[in-house]
Amino acid sequence: MSQLKLSKVSWSSQTVFIMAAVGSAVGLGNIWKFPYITGENGGGAFVLVYLACVLLIGIPVLMSEIALGRAGKANPVQAMANLAKESGVSKLWALLGVNGVLAGALILSFYTVIAGWAFAYFIDSLQGSFIDISAENAGTHFSSMLANPYELLFWHSFTLFISVFIVSKGIKSGLEKAINFMIPGLFLILLVLLGYASTTGYFGQSFSFLFSPDFGKLSWEAVLVAMGHAFFTLSIGLGTMMVYGSYVSEKQSIAKAGLLIAFADTLVALLAGLVIFSVVFANQLQPGAGPGLLFQTLPVAFGQMTGGWFFGTLFFALVVMAALSSAISLLEPVVSWLEQNWGFSRAKSSWGMGLLIWLLGIGSVLSFNVWQDVHILGDRNFFNTVDYLTANIMLPLGGLLISVFVAWSLPPMIRENQIQLSPGWGRALMFDLKWIAPPAIMLVFATNLVSSQYVIVFLGVILLLYAFFIQRSLSALKSA
Repeated sequence: MSQLKLSKVSWSSQTVFIMAAVGSAVGLGNIWKFPYITGENGGGAFVLVYLACVLLIGIPVLMSEIALGRAGKANPVQAMANLAKESGVSKLWALLGVNGVLAGALILSFYTVIAGWAFAYFIDSLQGSFIDISAENAGTHFSSMLANPYELLFWHSFTLFISVFIVSKGIKSGLEKAINFMIPGLFLILLVLLGYASTTGYFGQSFSFLFSPDFGKLSWEAVLVAMGHAFFTLSIGLGTMMVYGSYVSEKQSIAKAGLLIAFADTLVALLAGLVIFSVVFANQLQPGAGPGLLFQTLPVAFGQMTGGWFFGTLFFALVVMAALSSAISLLEPVVSWLEQNWGFSRAKSSWGMGLLIWLLGIGSVLSFNVWQDVHILGDRNFFNTVDYLTANIMLPLGGLLISVFVAWSLPPMIRENQIQLSPGWGRALMFDLKWIAPPAIMLVFATNLVSSQYVIVFLGVILLLYAFFIQRSLSALKSA
């Protein structure tokens, strides 16, 4: 693979880059998944563990991925090939980029299906479909939507079309224009909803639920869930942060950007939790309602409250914007790769890959109805199989390899020039990337792959292999 350089295109400013990265990180995971897993795992204690994991795992790996993108000056595949050549290590490291690009495309194929639900619910709420709706009718409404493959296909197609259209317009005319509208809009809506939540009379209970830790409710399984979500919520291992990093100028601070991205992403998750639990508690509903919290519990809550039509519609508009900002970021790495390495125009790359992702997404659409009993991997249908392979294998593998490459293979001069930390903070980052982040990621990896009784054995084997790799790397450095 010949060394290619990215075109001279770059973000207009560091603010735009941070908003783009925040848009990638802030998605359904913040507004849908974080509130319900917090509710399922006891509230405040879970939030504290989650915040610790963001600090110790998420931020160091996030900064590393952005640094690899800027240092490699290209899409994830080419950036890793460039850096492997410059570092004098195996060119197989380019597979780290392949893993990210492929994972992003696979996730987008089902992400637009789920995001399509948000679009459908926004329209339903706008039309007043949830006013005075009962819990039984809300469940029937959701089940009816899932059972209709034509409706799901329409919303999957609509969401993907918008995402492809934005990406096809390029960095300046596409991504930046969309980001400059969606991210400020997202925060504005969130603040309006927060103000509304404070009038429900249950804002204090919601705040206490999120920020008053009860460690008696915290299980080991909850710790693992917090660790896994902290890693995945920042879009690490998808290639997105690497390709976004390749558009960052040398004058911009990666360390500052990484901290601001993590702060904004976490803030959105916590504010969304405050809004959702205030509404849930005001209607005497259960905070641990699971995945149905967004699409079954909240329509009932908003439907029963004064002003619920307006604020419920606003809430689903928030979900739509968060979903779209993440969708375009999932598409950008593979489009950038096709454009740079294969010579396709951006328009052809975007629409051609969009068509392939749309076709793949049909499998996820049918998984909720016609193919729901068709099993691919074990007892998993098509949707669950793609979700499992990406979330449990490809993403943690990507994050683990990013940590290993930056900590052990990337020349110190390149690393220091990119991340630009003070000597003390630089040593702390390296310690984290060598001894904290990899074992933590491996623990999540092992838990997701094997049954609980074998996790410790599996993790032990992986740690021994990691120790062997470190010993070989140190020996190579001494002999160099």
